[in-house]
Amino acid sequence: MQIFNTMTRKKEEFVPVHEGKVGIYACGPTVYNYFHIGNARPFIIFDTLRRFLKHMGYDVTFVQNFTDIDDKMIRRANEEHTTVDAIAEKYIAEYFKDAEALGVLKADVHPRATKHIGEIIALIRKLEAKGLAYEVDGDVYFDTQAYRSSYGKLSGQNLDDLESGARVEVGDIKRHPMDFALWKAQKPGEPAWKSPWGMGRPGWHIECSAMSMKYLGETFDIHCGGVDLIFPHHENEIAQSEGATGKPFARYWMHNGHINVDNKKMSKSAGNFFTVRDILQQFDPEAVRLFMLSAHYRSPINFSRDLIVQASNSLERLYTARNTALFNRDHAPRRALTAEESAFAQRCKAAVEAFDAAMSDDLNTADALAAIFEHVRDMNTTLSADSAVEAIDAGLEALKTMTDVLGILRRDYDDTPAEVKELVERRAAAKKARDFAEADRLRDEVLQMGYVIEDTPKGPKVKKA
Repeated sequence: MQIFNTMTRKKEEFVPVHEGKVGIYACGPTVYNYFHIGNARPFIIFDTLRRFLKHMGYDVTFVQNFTDIDDKMIRRANEEHTTVDAIAEKYIAEYFKDAEALGVLKADVHPRATKHIGEIIALIRKLEAKGLAYEVDGDVYFDTQAYRSSYGKLSGQNLDDLESGARVEVGDIKRHPMDFALWKAQKPGEPAWKSPWGMGRPGWHIECSAMSMKYLGETFDIHCGGVDLIFPHHENEIAQSEGATGKPFARYWMHNGHINVDNKKMSKSAGNFFTVRDILQQFDPEAVRLFMLSAHYRSPINFSRDLIVQASNSLERLYTARNTALFNRDHAPRRALTAEESAFAQRCKAAVEAFDAAMSDDLNTADALAAIFEHVRDMNTTLSADSAVEAIDAGLEALKTMTDVLGILRRDYDDTPAEVKELVERRAAAKKARDFAEADRLRDEVLQMGYVIEDTPKGPKVKKA
């Protein structure tokens, strides 16, 4: 597999630290609100990465954190007259609801910053012992000057240029403008924990270093997140992690591109800021996932109503092909394959190989989807109710293998509501009794409920309108 490594700015052959095993750390949400559509992209992309690596036979350990203490959370708790912990518990639960709807699997570990204060303090103490951190009135900062030879290597920025462009606030207690907080002294009314520097709380960057190394080791395989995290968050993670251990932190860095809304940068001030909860009230979550996978993860992507409708239509084409094949299989003959069916079975294997090749090329989901739709066209052209069971199974197995990796086609084959099924049965009985007026009335009633009845030689088939 080839991965574009942000650190080296080129595609590299993926070679894990430990053969057959992969450790992935993905930056998770700050849990002060429902997560927005921009957050959804990395959650979906790197869930797909995890699924693909498992499909390729790797033993994957996937870690995604929750930032459950920061300024936004403290403000939200004050606004709602509750505690930061209560805010965290509420929005972690809401995260799981929306993530599940999008087909995002739970991580193997979901560490929370507030549950790892001991590890965070121990890491800061290491940095102090190495002369890379200093304390001022209960605040502890990372000393970028003491690490200047390596600082900026991920983002490709020079520390001198960064410092010259930085704003120095009046009364700033940092030694240098680019120094960043590892520990923050308690302010009135804020949650705090005991530390060697007094009561306080961790800075944002240090939590990811402490938690990723606890669960994945001092050097692990893949660190991923949105492109907006390259600087300063991931840059600072590298500095404090490698500064403390003297070892490479993550071997591969993967970053997804920005998401725009109607060709404009998403922002609250522009009025185009949407949470996933908002979006899922209007659109099928699987269609949202398919839309996110329709472009290469490193490319910017534009979110619009029209594009989600297109994704919905594409999704229904996949469901129709799958469900038609499943319906035909119920009535298909069990016999030896014809020459044409044998050729089709070989093309099914080739389809999965094309899919794997696309995904192995830096997770190229756009080309992987093209392989799926080419396979679906082949299924629609080749298979019928008279096809051998083995041929239909070959088509379905290939389709399931590919769509499982992308996390789509998760609905059951027969998810028709019971009341619709009853109307279909009553219509069949009316037709048998030659009461065609009643049959037509029942057909129209089913249509009003959002379903279409298709009469086939094998019996009625129901699908969404």
